[in-house]
Amino acid sequence: MADKHRILVIEDDPEIRTLLRDYLARNEFRVETGDGGTALDRFRQTFGDPDLIVLDVMLPGEDGLSICRRVRAASRVPILMLTARGEDIDRIIGLEIGADDYMAKPFNPRELVARIRAILRRNEPARVAVKKLKLAGLSIDLDARRVCDAEREIELTSAEFDLLECFVTRPGRVLSRDQLMDWTRGRRAEAFDRTIDVQLSRLRKKIELRGEPLIKTVRNQGYMLSHPVEEA
Repeated sequence: MADKHRILVIEDDPEIRTLLRDYLARNEFRVETGDGGTALDRFRQTFGDPDLIVLDVMLPGEDGLSICRRVRAASRVPILMLTARGEDIDRIIGLEIGADDYMAKPFNPRELVARIRAILRRNEPARVAVKKLKLAGLSIDLDARRVCDAEREIELTSAEFDLLECFVTRPGRVLSRDQLMDWTRGRRAEAFDRTIDVQLSRLRKKIELRGEPLIKTVRNQGYMLSHPVEEA
C-alpha cells in the first residue's frame, strides 16, 4: 500500500493495545497508540489529525466519551469506539456525541479491521466527477461527502452521511429500518440494533434547520424523504 492510513489507538489495557498495534500493522496500517487523552494531543502536535481513531470508552482520567466530544467539536475524524460495557445506553451516547461505529469487547480483530476499512472507504475523497444534489436549500456533494446550506457546511459524521445518502438517492420511497441497517451497516447490524434510530434522530436535527420535516416517519413501515431532490 503506497500510502498507509494512520490509525491512533487509545486504549488503557496494555495487552489489548499491543494486540491492536501489531494486528493493524500487519494489515498495512501505520499505528500510534496511547492510554488516554494526552495521546491524542501528542499525536496532533506531531502528525495533525489521524485518519481514524480507535477509542476505548473506559479510560483513566478523561474517559473515551469526553475525548470523543472533544474530537468531534473540532474535527470529522472517524471514530470507532470500544466498550466492555453491555449496556445499550453507552453505545447510544457514543453515537449521539459523534462516534461513527462501536464494538463491544471482547472482539474479533479481523472484524475490527473490516470495520475500519469500511469507514475509511466511506471517507475517501472523490476520484471522479462530482455528483451534486439539492434538497430544500441544502447542497449535497455525494462524492466529496459534504452538505452545505446557504451559509455554512453542516458537519455530519460518516455514519450520518451514509444514512442521508440512502434517502437522497431514493426520494419518495419508504425505507424500512432493516433496509437502512443493511445499506449502512451491512453484516455488522444486529437483530435489535437501535443505531439507525439514534443516527436518524441526529441527522434530522442537523438538516431540518428550518423546522420543515424532510424525513417522514411512515407508521409500521419505516422512513421516507418527503421533499423532492434535484440535481445541482
